[in-house]
Parts: sequence; C-alpha cells; structure tokens
Amino acid sequence: MNARTSRTVIAAALLLGIAAGPAAPPALAAAAGPAARQSSPVGTPEAEALRAAIGGLPSDDATAALVRVSGTGGVWRGSAGVHDLASGRPADPAGRFRAGSVTKVFTAAVVLQLAGEGRIGLDRPVRNYLPDLIPETYGKVTVRQLLNHTSGLPSVDPGNGDTVEDWYAHRFDVTDPAEVVRETTAHRPDFVPGTQQHYANIGYTVAGLLIERVTGDTYASQVSRRVLEPLRLKDTYFPGTDPSIRGRHNHGYQIFGTEGELRDVTVWGASDAWAAGDLISTTADLERFTRALFGGQVVRGPLLEEMFTLPGASVREYGTGKPAAYSAGLSVMTLGGREVWGKTGGRWGYNTAVAATRDLSRTLVYSVNATDAKGLDMNATALDIVVAAFGAPSGR
Repeated sequence: MNARTSRTVIAAALLLGIAAGPAAPPALAAAAGPAARQSSPVGTPEAEALRAAIGGLPSDDATAALVRVSGTGGVWRGSAGVHDLASGRPADPAGRFRAGSVTKVFTAAVVLQLAGEGRIGLDRPVRNYLPDLIPETYGKVTVRQLLNHTSGLPSVDPGNGDTVEDWYAHRFDVTDPAEVVRETTAHRPDFVPGTQQHYANIGYTVAGLLIERVTGDTYASQVSRRVLEPLRLKDTYFPGTDPSIRGRHNHGYQIFGTEGELRDVTVWGASDAWAAGDLISTTADLERFTRALFGGQVVRGPLLEEMFTLPGASVREYGTGKPAAYSAGLSVMTLGGREVWGKTGGRWGYNTAVAATRDLSRTLVYSVNATDAKGLDMNATALDIVVAAFGAPSGR
C-alpha cells in the first residue's frame, strides 16, 4: 500500500478525530528543522518507520512531534521539529500539550468508577440525576448512552462562527457547560436514544456535570483525586479558564487564510470543550495512564469491559450507516492484523492520540503540532506515526 492509499484508508476508517488540512507556506515546508531524537531497539522495521514518520519536521503539516511506543517488542522514544518557529530550537520531548478529546477517556473512567461504587447506574436515565438540566424530551437517555455516543443529543453550533478567523476571535471566551446543555436540549433529538451513534462532545459535557452532581465536587478535582494523583501524573492538569499552557511546552500553529499565514495559537482557551476536551498532559503521563487503564488499575472488574464493548451490531453511525466504532471513552479498528483501541484529540495547534492493543503488547502515544489540527483530513505526520507503530488496516 502506498502512502497516499494508506492515508485515505485510515482517514476513512479510524474515526478517532485526528485532523489536519491545507499545506503550510513554502517557507515552513523548506525550513531546516533539528534532526529527530530517538532511542529504540536498533534495526527493527518499526523503528525505521517511526524515524521516517517524524524525521522531516518541521514540514508543511506539522512543526513538531513527540512519540512514545512501548510493548513486548521494546521501547521507542522520538521527538522532532521545533519548540517554536521564531527560535528554531529543538522541540522539548517532555513538553506539555493540549490533549483534546483524549480527555473523554478520563471522564469515562471516572463515571465508571462511580458506577462501581453504586453512585451511578449506567442504565439509569440521566434525568434522574440532573432533572433541572435534562428535560422530559431526553428523559430516556441513559448514562451508558452518554458515554458511547448513542444518546441522540444533538451537536449545537456554539455560535463562534464558521471559519478559523471567527473561532480565533472568540479564543478567550469562557463557556458555561450547564448553559451548553440547556441550549442543546432545547433542540429536538438527532435520533431515538440507543438506535444510532453520533460522536460529539455534548455527551461528555453532560457526563462532567453528572460527576459534579453525584460527588458534590468539581469535575477537575474528582479526576485529579481519582486518576491523576494515584497514577502520579504530575504533568497533567485541567486549565479551567486559563488559556495558556503552564510549564514546558512546544508552540502550536494554525494556518489562516488562502495565503497560508501561520499564526501562533498556543494561547487559546479550552473551556468550550471542558470534560470532553480540555486536558493538558505529556506523552510520558499519557503512556502511564494508558498502560494503567488497560491493565485494570483505573477502572476495575466488569466495568472495565464497558470501555472495550461497542454498542449492538444494529447501531450504526448517524448519517453514514457505518458500524458503530466507539465504546465508553475509546474507539477501535484493526491495524496490522491487530485490534487496536484508543482515542485521539485535536485542539488548535495540537493533535494527540493514545492507542494500544488490549494485551498491551504495543502501545502508542503521540503529540503532533499540526498546522490545521481541526481540519477535515487526518494529519499526514500523525497518520504515518500510526501506520509505523501498528501497521496498515487489515485487508487493504
């Protein structure tokens, strides 16, 4: 399979939300970035492919990449590109970044923990817990349906505009999650709950509010106490209304306009995503989290299976008819003949992914500083990393 075919196939099948877009200006594509820094089992085909995937940065689609691969075949660590375009100094391999929708895995894990404690029932209507926010129209939506995107809750345009310029103008706006839910539930459902699957942030916004109502504590505090602190994820945090990234981090850039202007978008609020996408982390922390999660150290017992169970075969993706691909917090596809579970995220300037085989024989975490992280197509560098780590989709 050639590189173009691989990108087309995975972008169509992965359903994990990695995105990129138009090429960056020629000046960026021609920039001489620092060589990738790696440590790996020498001579393995995977290591060579991973080197190639990030070796040309900065490029037209990304300014930096941080990658961690581990498992029974050994460990590979790589970083490439620049910390920022102005200085041109090498990307910081320990830098923090916006993890985007990888946040949903943490949210799902906490809801499942609360279910394990008997404080939440996965098959109970969400309205039982949030009667002031969930109207009768959505009275049959269950907690499980929030987590696996089968609730029928519609995605409502927040009103920030249609272009990246419009969104940029609103980058410091602060969003109230309860207001988002009220606005959403004022609209008709997309479909009868449990009959289709529509990936969106809204279910996880409601899940964050559910966590707060049940515990009497903030969402960020509960995730910190239940996940971040026990796993010693010291470089992971929730920014709240702060639009900056604290501590060490590599800058993110976004293409603007038809002339391909690159603008630094590192400082950009994420309150609009909240429990669905505001987490800030590092590749080391996300690798530790992934291994702990898959190993049963975060969600224990039968409830962990919720994260590896798709809705019934009759449930199809809303609007396309494709088979459902999302479970509670994760998604799945077959790569290199192996079933791979994971989640990606995209915030302006940053694409992120966590992925692993169920038995942890191979894990992958990456952060790619994509120049159009919210675009319609999968980022070329991110896609090359996925194929290098796991292989191409089976049967192609």
